[in-house]
Amino acid sequence: MFYIGNHLSASKGYEAMGKQAVKLGGNVFAFFTRNPRGGQAKEIKQEDVEKYLAYAKEHEFGKLVAHAPYTMNLCAAKEDIRNFSREMLADDMRRMEYTPGNYYNFHPGSHVGQGAEAGIELVADALNSVLEKEQSTTVLLETMAGKGSEVGRNFEELREIIDRVELKEKLGVCFDTCHVWDGGYDIVNDLDGVLTEFDKVIGLERLCAVHFNDSMNDLGSHKDRHQKIGEGKIGLEAMKRVTLHPVLAGKPFILETPNDDEGYAKEIAMIKEWTQE
Repeated sequence: MFYIGNHLSASKGYEAMGKQAVKLGGNVFAFFTRNPRGGQAKEIKQEDVEKYLAYAKEHEFGKLVAHAPYTMNLCAAKEDIRNFSREMLADDMRRMEYTPGNYYNFHPGSHVGQGAEAGIELVADALNSVLEKEQSTTVLLETMAGKGSEVGRNFEELREIIDRVELKEKLGVCFDTCHVWDGGYDIVNDLDGVLTEFDKVIGLERLCAVHFNDSMNDLGSHKDRHQKIGEGKIGLEAMKRVTLHPVLAGKPFILETPNDDEGYAKEIAMIKEWTQE
């Protein structure tokens, strides 16, 4: 089954997000666990969760792809920011268990001048302190475009984080099409080669979800500016090839394109048509 959706606002609760996803034509969605630019988290109500779980089962939803707030930086240069981020991560892991068996995606962070090696070590240390054997949530490291001092600018850096984490079975990767393109991986002319390299470095068994975005930028620009599907430098045909690639079958595809609801509905309908041709 093909799963497609977009980021939704969690302010109205899980059931409302599920209904909004279906209204837009989706059968999966992403949401921020708390204010993406802050640290406050909305109270989770068990009644709302139970209604959502029933609704998701009825509509055959795929795995949710929750997203950590942008303020979470596990490898920040300042200790207070690292501690704040670790507390957010731990709290989010607890909150994710209300909807068990789903994905929690986060940007590895920015090392802010400490160097990639130090950043990688700090991210791994934070994960080692928070991940638990009993958790049902899989934590996804997101592929990054490599702007500034971002950690995760290539497959090798993500692999280095994974290698340092004790509970490796709790880790996966979210493959962002805009980010990998901006990071220098040519998914337009050599998608098979990029996925083969991912398999060699990280392992395709860890590729759990796709952030499906076109890019405003040229290959290897390291800028990270998303574009609507088919209106960017990746282009419609290349995006279609990603959608239909057998390696990515059954993964949740999440749109993060610059759109309103009408735009998301059109993109979702177009992508679903590709899968039915």
